[in-house]
Amino acid sequence: MKLDVSGLNGWYGPAHILFDVSFRVGPGEVVALLGRNGAGKSTTFKAIMGLLARRTGRIGFDGRDVSKAAPYEVARAGLGYVPEDRRVFTELTVAENLEVGRQPPRPGAPAWTPDRLYGLFPNLGAMRGRPGGRMSGGEQQMLTIARTLMGNPSLVLLDEPSEGLAPKIVEDMAAAIGTMKGEGLSIVLSEQNLHFARLIADRAVVIERGRVRFDGTMTELEADPQVRDVYLAV
Repeated sequence: MKLDVSGLNGWYGPAHILFDVSFRVGPGEVVALLGRNGAGKSTTFKAIMGLLARRTGRIGFDGRDVSKAAPYEVARAGLGYVPEDRRVFTELTVAENLEVGRQPPRPGAPAWTPDRLYGLFPNLGAMRGRPGGRMSGGEQQMLTIARTLMGNPSLVLLDEPSEGLAPKIVEDMAAAIGTMKGEGLSIVLSEQNLHFARLIADRAVVIERGRVRFDGTMTELEADPQVRDVYLAV
């Protein structure tokens, strides 16, 4: 098992946000963490990465307990994180942004180079010398993912990768994630866009008000309209 989250609770100050969140991700699997805005998806990712000041529960990654690990220790273990706010270095070029994320290859994880990433995201290959601040939102999203892949993670958390993107860019993003999966990368993506999740996910975990309401295959989710209507309909 690549990632095993069990009984995860999280707080922002005195506010209890996550309530016993549990799910698992297998090798090479794509799991969609689905829910409306404010359901607790981003908080779940931050808790996994050690970015919450207060959290309880167990987080197992590649057979190692990282429940108490600092964010840099989690990243060094091979768990990549792409936040939803696209934190590119605006003054650095595309190529320089990628170098910031470079880590040595690690056993059991796909090895990425700038040239391979330019093949995965051709838009980036055409603008290697462009500063990050002079890119569109979709291009910045691609750059953020590519920079994370330069760390050669074995699992990546993608927070709202399709949010605010044009339909063509969403299709390109889905194709890139499919290629990443084909390389053996495990992926957890948080999404409100059920259509996007359908394109790439093997399983779905539905979260609402900080609690897991469904955990099953995408086929099982499709066969359960009540879950979709109650927890995912806008």
